[in-house]
Amino acid sequence: MKKTNAQIRLAPLKAEDREQFILDNQYAFRFGAMEEFGRRDDHFEEDGEIISRKTIEDSIDGGTAYRILADGRPVGGVVVKIDGETQHNHLDLLFVDPRAHSKGIGFAAWQALERLYPDTKVWETCTPYFETRNVHFYINKCGFHAVEYFNQFHPAPHDPEAGPEADANDDRFAGMLRFEKRMIN
Repeated sequence: MKKTNAQIRLAPLKAEDREQFILDNQYAFRFGAMEEFGRRDDHFEEDGEIISRKTIEDSIDGGTAYRILADGRPVGGVVVKIDGETQHNHLDLLFVDPRAHSKGIGFAAWQALERLYPDTKVWETCTPYFETRNVHFYINKCGFHAVEYFNQFHPAPHDPEAGPEADANDDRFAGMLRFEKRMIN
């Protein structure tokens, strides 16, 4: 991995950057799926997207979104949900433009998040099982532990994408890994 010499920082998402944030997020997730599965992928949520516009919008609307900036240029994004009472916080989305992969940008952004929320007791996140790059990143780089595997035999209990009418055998909602990182304060 070639580490970037760029200064990485998180900047709150501005309303005028919301649309580009959504498009950039979809591009990054689509790239990962295409890299793993090629054109035969059947994991798309809508219109050829791995992650739907609704999923991203709901995440932004229900959390706190940041642009990842490298020397002031947007190269990715992150959305977190912070529980001020329990300090069990959730990393909803973290993405880096594929053209900026393998430069340490995602890890630098993660470190910035940890500094931004130093009272966190537990971080939690999920990623699709097939996103091996993400699995490596969360476990080997950031120190998360895989704690649960959602699939047709063990569906996610509160999957907002699935809704109450979801069928546990529906492949669209199978194959997610849940991770936790317990912080030492």
